[in-house]
Amino acid sequence: MKVGLFDHVEHGDRPLATLFDERLTFARAADDAGIYCLHVAEHHATPLNMVPAPGVYLGAVARATRHMRLGPLVYLLPLYSPLRLIEEICMLDHLSHGRLEVGVGRGVSPFELKYHKVEHEESRDIFIDAFNCISAGLMTDTFTYSGPHFSYENVPMALRPLQQPHPAFWYGSSNAIGSTWAGQHGLHFVTLGPIPTAKANIAAFKEAFAKRGKAAQPKAEFPGGAAIGVQRHIFVADTDAEAKRFAKPAMDRHLAHLNWLRDKHGVTGLVSRLNVPRGADYEACVADGTVISGNPDTVRNEIERQVRELGVNYLLTYLFLGTMTLSEALRSLQLFASEVMPKIAQL
Repeated sequence: MKVGLFDHVEHGDRPLATLFDERLTFARAADDAGIYCLHVAEHHATPLNMVPAPGVYLGAVARATRHMRLGPLVYLLPLYSPLRLIEEICMLDHLSHGRLEVGVGRGVSPFELKYHKVEHEESRDIFIDAFNCISAGLMTDTFTYSGPHFSYENVPMALRPLQQPHPAFWYGSSNAIGSTWAGQHGLHFVTLGPIPTAKANIAAFKEAFAKRGKAAQPKAEFPGGAAIGVQRHIFVADTDAEAKRFAKPAMDRHLAHLNWLRDKHGVTGLVSRLNVPRGADYEACVADGTVISGNPDTVRNEIERQVRELGVNYLLTYLFLGTMTLSEALRSLQLFASEVMPKIAQL
């Protein structure tokens, strides 16, 4: 069982420069703790995400850390020029000395896509064309590509990635359609949501992956060659009561940020790709399994239970969010790394 770290870098009621400094301090601590990879989200026009240009942020993380792998989860491919993103990927792979992992996706929010003049109904086709284009462009010295949305002819590729043929691709999905696509293409995979939802997505991925037979870029550190992960918000303290003290306000703020654009647009029901089930508050998220909170034994027992039920080999922890202070996050990480990680390593 490998353990990763996820972050939106959401608004934290303090100066943005301070927020960034704190996150880099936390990234260094995660690196020292043996976290496998830091994955950062990309969102736009929302306090949920203060790093809408994840490559800029990851450039700083690359130089603040030494061992931990890093990457976006995910780059929103419909919003990029593929050629420009190929160049960014190459730069980050060298800046990190070959530690980059490239998550790709189409974007979960139709509101965010619309702000960028991308129609939700067209975003899947644009994403697939962009993915094919970027995959080809990372592996050639002279780039020629022709697709329905992107085309290039005889572009000299002065930048090439350090990892050959290129950094591994990851896909994060909240539904069976995306999970199946990831399995069909042999990508490394992470899902989220309540246990029944996560279980269905993992099953869809595994079924498609089994038909394919192997990962596009196998990783020996994961059984079967592919990461199959689930994201969970995890809060650890010396007692269950102390964990809840900072976890509840942090999670409730985080849920408000997740719903911020929906509320701004007056959407009261679940629509389109925002149809991601989530609890209304901290207590509901504990009940549905998306939040794991308590003392180290409480946290470890729940992780072990979910790993057995879901059949994952990668735990993507979300440890620093909402209203949490840096000291609370560092203490939670310390307890998790010293008293939980060693005991779940063999799962």
